[in-house]
Parts: sequence; structure tokens; C-alpha cells
Amino acid sequence: MKASSLFKKYVWLVDIIRRAGRITLRDINERWTRTEMSEGIPFSRTTFRRHRQEVEEMFGLIIKCDSDNRYYIDDPTLMSSDSVSQWMLSTLAVSNIVSEARGLHDRILLESIPTEGERLRQVVDAMHNGQRLCITYRRYGSDDPRQWTVEPYCIKLFRRRWYLLGRFEEGRYIVLSFDRILQMQTADGSFTIDKNFDAQAYFAEYFGVMVSDSTPLQSIVLRAYGNERYALRDLPLHPSQRELEDHGEYVDFEVRLHPTSDFLAHILSRGRWLQVISPASITQQIKEMLQETSSEYK
Repeated sequence: MKASSLFKKYVWLVDIIRRAGRITLRDINERWTRTEMSEGIPFSRTTFRRHRQEVEEMFGLIIKCDSDNRYYIDDPTLMSSDSVSQWMLSTLAVSNIVSEARGLHDRILLESIPTEGERLRQVVDAMHNGQRLCITYRRYGSDDPRQWTVEPYCIKLFRRRWYLLGRFEEGRYIVLSFDRILQMQTADGSFTIDKNFDAQAYFAEYFGVMVSDSTPLQSIVLRAYGNERYALRDLPLHPSQRELEDHGEYVDFEVRLHPTSDFLAHILSRGRWLQVISPASITQQIKEMLQETSSEYK
């Protein structure tokens, strides 16, 4: 069998077990034989055992069997919603589904994805090897490129764009968008990442990739109307989000974060369906932004 076909099979297998939580081989085969890949042939126990070994070697995921002969992924943290493994396998699983849907390609509409493969490879290699990067960068609204030498600390995907968090030697950080990088090459000297640095924690109190020490951490109450009530329940704005009270026509939610401009811009993008209730300072900021926008249409 071709390597590409085996790879798709392994991705399918991991995705089925991940979504089921725990599942018997019989149920796996029932779903497997409904796919085009199977050609109606179920897994034998020997084949399934071999696939489990290959999945462990390829993805670092261990498929175990419990006392009820149900299979499960041993380390659930590897499949958490914000992990690289989860993102990669979910993407590949979707690719499998779409590739099997022959004759339906004109009815499956997808968003464009970031095409920064070469930049991504450069940054990942530099992170892996502890190499500094010399980057020529042009900010939005500026005609003059700037050049910085940074230590690549982490990369983040946000709203279909890749970002690099770089650290200067003196300890300051900078967030750079891949699509604004004009040139990039490794610089002299190596670095060792701060052992206390936690990429998840660095962005945890922010909405996206904008980080500002001048914007204090605040608890913000949002009021959602119409379908926005349900959308926020299904897709929370932030990990800190919690529902306060359902008033029928609207629902109040609370998030705790630094309200940087990307967060405020998102609130504005939801129009009248999402309103800031408190604190008053954020409400005033939103009012002023709306007034400025309104004046542009006069």
C-alpha cells in the first residue's frame, strides 16, 4: 500500500478514537468499512495491532486497551484543544474527509489558509537549534523597513495568520506577523530559551496576539443578543469566559483579559448583538470608536 494511503488510514484511526473517547474494535470496524479507503474490508487484529504501533511512532500517541476491550488514547493532554497534535490531526482528518468526497468538491467551500511554509520552516528550525534570527520587517502604515535580531521564542496561529514572538537580548518581546517579514536569516550566536518561559501563559490573558503592558487586566461583562448568545456558548471568546445569567432575550458573559485593540475591534465587529456592560471605561472606549466610525460616513 502507498505511504500516503497508510498515512490517511492512521489519521482516520486516531480521529475516530479521539472523538469516541473509548471504542471497541468492532465499532471501529463498523465505521471503517463505511469509508471508501476500506474497500469494505475490516481490520484484522494483527493489522490493527500494527497500525497502533505505527501511530505511536509517527504521532507519539499511544493507543491502549482497557479491561472492557475498548481502545483509547493514553495521554489526553496531547489532544487538548490548544495542542499542536490536536490541530495537526484535526486538519489532516478534515483533509481525509474532503478528499474522500469525490464529486462534491464544487460544493465544499473552504477558506484560504496561510501560505507561509518556507518562513515557518525557517523559524521552527531556528527554535529547534537555538539560533537567533535577523529579520527585516515592514509594519503596516510604514514605508521604511526595520531590522531586528531576535531570539525566536514561539509561534502562534491566529485568525489564519502566523505570528512570531521574538525576544531581544535585553529581555523585551516583540510580535511579528509572518506576512510582513521581508527577509529573514539566521544571525551569529546562539541562545538558550528562558526555562521559566511558558508560551501558553504569555498569551493567556490576551484575546489574540496583541500584548500590552499598558493595558491592565480587567473583568469585562458582555451582553449578547440574538444568535450571538448561542455563538458565544459554542465558541467562547476567551478561555476565561463564563456565563453569568440568562435573561431570555439576552445573556451576560464575563471574560477576564487585557482589553487590547484587537479585542475591542472584535466587539465592534459584532455590531448591536454584543455590548460591553462593564467596566465603564471600556464602554466609553467603545462609544468613542463608534462615534469616530460614524463620523466617517457623514
